[in-house]
Amino acid sequence: MGILSFFTRGSKKSVQNLIGIESFSKYGLATTHGELLFYQVSPINISVLSKTSIETKIRNLMHILSTIPNIEITCTDSSECFDNNQLYLTERIEEEANPLIRSLLKKDKEFLDSIQIEMATSRQFAFIVRCKGMKPEQVFTLANRVEKVISDQGFEVRRMTKEDIKRFLAIYFDASYTGEQMPDVDGAQWFDL
Repeated sequence: MGILSFFTRGSKKSVQNLIGIESFSKYGLATTHGELLFYQVSPINISVLSKTSIETKIRNLMHILSTIPNIEITCTDSSECFDNNQLYLTERIEEEANPLIRSLLKKDKEFLDSIQIEMATSRQFAFIVRCKGMKPEQVFTLANRVEKVISDQGFEVRRMTKEDIKRFLAIYFDASYTGEQMPDVDGAQWFDL
């Protein structure tokens, strides 16, 4: 089913259905296209490394990519982006007639600027492996193997927990930087089961 037919048929499917997420699994995230295993890899400040060290890191990453050919790498901010807030404050400053309120709005904007500058350099890297048609014990074996391969190449890595994955997806989809507080099922917090 194409994206247009998804919206034009009047179905009441969720975004979760649209992107194919079924549920959290024991090792990651179950989707309609296989289970996804997530690994958080700590960033390396290459600006302080020698040319030789950078070349070594590149070779090590190439080794990971050749050893695990179906690995996917994504990079996101490690926290929420404030662009919409900045735009809103800029518009409000231009509209505001009262100089005292305009002054307060400018201070709010300066505060957001300072926070964003501190967090702008903060990135998180996720290595993602898709497991198609595998039994749970095969997924477990692959999950451990992938973590070992990444670690053996000198990268600081850990398998992401359910809360880590929720936070990562919340930032990735620009929903919230507190993804760990999001319920597993949308709206579940409103029902007393």
